[in-house]
Amino acid sequence: MSTRTGSQVLKSALAAATKTLDSIIDLESQITKAAELVTDCLTSGKKILACGNGGSAADAADFCTELACRFVEDRRPYPAMNLSQGGSLLTATGNDYGFEEIFARQVHAFGASGDVLIAISTSGKSKNIRRAIEEAGDRKLKTAALLGRDGGSVAGIADVDLIVKGGSTARIQEAHKFILHVLCEICEARLPRK
Repeated sequence: MSTRTGSQVLKSALAAATKTLDSIIDLESQITKAAELVTDCLTSGKKILACGNGGSAADAADFCTELACRFVEDRRPYPAMNLSQGGSLLTATGNDYGFEEIFARQVHAFGASGDVLIAISTSGKSKNIRRAIEEAGDRKLKTAALLGRDGGSVAGIADVDLIVKGGSTARIQEAHKFILHVLCEICEARLPRK
């Protein structure tokens, strides 16, 4: 049992979060490239696919919601599909083909040339994320990977890697959420409203 007070936990968490968020400036060129992938895709009438596990699945869902509904500005909806939802499809695929294939099979079914896959893994070690990116490449989708720590085994296989080097999973997830919101803000400024 920890003897730290609530105040100590808060101050420690804020210091770590600030350090991690401050490091995002080092990803400026990668964020710009990812925003270009997304805006080019959507202005061409294509769609966004996104996936992740656990908290990263929630980030994928939020990103797709911001595109299909709105982020800040009132504008037309854009097609974005969260591959991390749908219990029947996920469990059937996991049962019949293995957990590593739960996203790759959906990329194969729903992805088309010119679409973009946003794949999220705080560890960079998620086999199903790696397989989704590989399948996306085979199907001529563009890919951006939001990863953590050193990028793990997923680093280097996407068109754009956004690697947050923060220490804990919680701080990496917070940074991923921040990056996804920045992507939404950039894209919303560039995409047609009607």
